[in-house]
Amino acid sequence: MHIFAIANQKGGVGKTTTAVNLAAALAASGQRTLLVDLDPQGNATMGSGVDKRGLEKSVYQVLLGLASLFQARISSPSGKFDLLPANRDLAGAEVEMVDLERREMRLKEALAQHQEEYDFVLIDCPPSLSLLTLNGLCAAHGVVIPMQCEYYALEGLSDLVNTIKKVHSNLNRDLKIIGLLRVMFDTRATLGHQVSAELEQHFGDKVFKTIVPRNIRLAEAPSYGIPGVLFDKSAKGALAYQAFASEMIERVKTM
Repeated sequence: MHIFAIANQKGGVGKTTTAVNLAAALAASGQRTLLVDLDPQGNATMGSGVDKRGLEKSVYQVLLGLASLFQARISSPSGKFDLLPANRDLAGAEVEMVDLERREMRLKEALAQHQEEYDFVLIDCPPSLSLLTLNGLCAAHGVVIPMQCEYYALEGLSDLVNTIKKVHSNLNRDLKIIGLLRVMFDTRATLGHQVSAELEQHFGDKVFKTIVPRNIRLAEAPSYGIPGVLFDKSAKGALAYQAFASEMIERVKTM
């Protein structure tokens, strides 16, 4: 079982789009996949075709030990992967977890009982360094960082790399950066190409070959509750995420 956190401390960089589409593309490739929504906004849940308002159990109950992963997980009707959903309840979990023992290991311990059931577990982390994100990083073997090729993104990246180093040295020795995924790429912008080249120069083979372009069909898909890779399979964004899933499958073979 490979557990990957999809993380970036900057908001609006395509984390959830990446998490949902990678999960759907991996499932379509025959990989047994679980998507964990760790964001109280519940966007990955909605994007997977599940109404977050009608949930009986969610990741909130799992983190607090009120339900098992087995009881809380559901199947994405459109994406054909398993989902540990989230809703607004999760916003209160941070406060309630403060007094719990091993509070940053709650997700890791919940996943440990399902080692044999999945090939991939993807964790959609919230866009902040919170106790929820820390649970995602402590449970993961590696981090996939979606990022836009723009100036401010580079600043945020150095903060995130430092955070990952701290978690690696203090809490999770398995944690490493799996790779950087360039998303929302505008081929017409010179700056984008410059930042992209800088990333390749600095991070080398940690930068995924796949580049996800800006794509209106990917942006439309969540409102229908269907992952973009299935909403319009021939769209440029969908083809890019399919290629990314293939690249991920190849990359884990060498890990």
